[in-house]
Amino acid sequence: MKKIINDVASVEEQMIQGLVKAAPDMLRKLEYGTIVVRAQRKQGQVALVSGGGSGHEPAHAGYVGKGMLDCAVAGTVFTSPTPDQVLEGIKAVATDQGVLCVVKNYTGDIMNFEMAVEMAADEGIKAEYVVVNDDVAVKDSLYTTGRRGVAGTILVHKIAGAKAEEGADLKAVKEVAEKVIANVRTMGMAIAPCTVPAAGKPGFELAEDEMEIGIGIHGEPGTHREKLASADTIAKMLVDHILADIDYKGQEIVLIVNGMGATPLMELYIVNNFVHDYLTKQGITIYDTMVGNYMTSIEMAGFSLTLLRLDDEMKSLYDAKAHTLAWKK
Repeated sequence: MKKIINDVASVEEQMIQGLVKAAPDMLRKLEYGTIVVRAQRKQGQVALVSGGGSGHEPAHAGYVGKGMLDCAVAGTVFTSPTPDQVLEGIKAVATDQGVLCVVKNYTGDIMNFEMAVEMAADEGIKAEYVVVNDDVAVKDSLYTTGRRGVAGTILVHKIAGAKAEEGADLKAVKEVAEKVIANVRTMGMAIAPCTVPAAGKPGFELAEDEMEIGIGIHGEPGTHREKLASADTIAKMLVDHILADIDYKGQEIVLIVNGMGATPLMELYIVNNFVHDYLTKQGITIYDTMVGNYMTSIEMAGFSLTLLRLDDEMKSLYDAKAHTLAWKK
């Protein structure tokens, strides 16, 4: 295993410390755990909390800032943060308007965030949560009951965060988050696995001429593997799966071409070139495109495609200003 680290046991702590030092005017780290919050605590508006295992950078701490998250709680690599950690994050940002937790659909994440929300209620904090399940590849996996939450989570952060920034109440912020979840879909693939530092070996193996279709973001295998194909062929396969799940024809969408950590921008732009043309031929209007690393799987080589069907409200909230390390729109 080759990693540019100091010690396996200190990876998450040192990563979070370095991230906060990159934007000290925007972020601060809590004393307890690997928890990042806004440098200036928000008042009088709903606060947003998200998180999960480390290894998905820039998610989730990269989306803490004005117009998006108030707090990101990081567990160890690919491992949910504990309920106590999540509770500390909630308490650090809670306002009189309440807290909305954005949770990806993984069994550990749901169990621990749900428990933290209940503990917060015991302390008089109004908190609720939504579950993101945008991955069309699998209905169930080793990590979930139902579909996994993947890169579409970023768009929930953005749009719900903008709604909260407007001063909407907790009910309205939760409703718009659920609307994004209902309209966003993702599917991914990989040509090389990643290695969790504590494990010291790849999560699965691929031959030089193989690719894995339907991967998640925790280094887990996908639905199946097949011979490596051209970028256009791979992209069409993923898009067709997404379009079979939800009708985007005649709609405006946001498109995310998301790298999994080790895929060059050159290759992501080649994928984007095909996807733009292919969706246009399907009668789908691309309102905006994001190409880059938004929710990764350490150094996995591959990509995912995310489509969000917009309405006027979501479009306006998507366009609202945000200021975080990783959101560059």
